[in-house]
Amino acid sequence: MSNTGSSATQDLPPKGGFKPISYERRLPKKGPTGVVMFGMCAGIMAYGWYRLYLGLDERRELEREKMWSRIHLTPMLIAEADRDEYRRKCAALDREKKIMKDVPGWEVGKSVYNGGRYAPDIIANVPIHQQPGFKGN
Repeated sequence: MSNTGSSATQDLPPKGGFKPISYERRLPKKGPTGVVMFGMCAGIMAYGWYRLYLGLDERRELEREKMWSRIHLTPMLIAEADRDEYRRKCAALDREKKIMKDVPGWEVGKSVYNGGRYAPDIIANVPIHQQPGFKGN
């Protein structure tokens, strides 16, 4: 097999060579960089801590206001309790006088104890629905 007479051409690269093949990925940058995201997170957290601090200040101020209102209301509440106790004692003495009117020698309001020490009356303020024998709806 001789090659004489046929003109075969060999497939060769073009003069100057082929263009380089682009094989790297050229994706557009999407979103912020890591430093920017870190800075945004730090800013959000700083704002959150700032708001927390303001809330704690407000809570502290409300607690202080509550404490001072209790301090200023305590004498009035004590006086109100004393008036209530006096009213109840007078009502109890009136009931005792009415109940024991037929008993000779009974002194209304005299202590049943023989000691000379002061023993305050204990008047329990029990709501009606908690009293024994209460039959509610």
